[in-house]
Amino acid sequence: MQTIYLITGPAGVGKSTISKLVAKRLEKSVLIEGDNVYNIVVGGRVSPWKEGNQLGLFWKNSKDMINNSLNEGFDVVFNYILDKTQIKDIKDSFPKAKVKFVCLLVDEKTLIERDKLRPEDCQMGKRCLVLLKDFKDKNFADNYIIDSSNLTPDETANMIIKDDRFILS
Repeated sequence: MQTIYLITGPAGVGKSTISKLVAKRLEKSVLIEGDNVYNIVVGGRVSPWKEGNQLGLFWKNSKDMINNSLNEGFDVVFNYILDKTQIKDIKDSFPKAKVKFVCLLVDEKTLIERDKLRPEDCQMGKRCLVLLKDFKDKNFADNYIIDSSNLTPDETANMIIKDDRFILS
């Protein structure tokens, strides 16, 4: 049975870094970076948080990529900013796959430090603190949250792979 790893959290928390490590450690895996899928739209692109965005196309493309990868026998590591509705939709869309969900969080100081390590055009500055608060307000169950403030990327990736508490029931 293939596994879908859904990794979310605010900008700058380390979704891409952790997702890459998880994917590299799996025997047969595909890494789908949500931002890359969204950014295939060039002409007429609207930011995902603005009216007129291309989130409908994004979700169709993302689910097709997940489906195609699962059908070819790959585990899927998918990272993007997710809410409970989208998580349920992915789980319901792929009933034969095991789905692991992780929300990465850190303390404010760590988030600001990590944001500064991102390429300059990707840095969010104080906006990442707003997103951190938004994620805390989503009230994901504690068993799906990893506070990686004091964890190395390797420790975090290993936890995601090995710990069954992240399996969506």
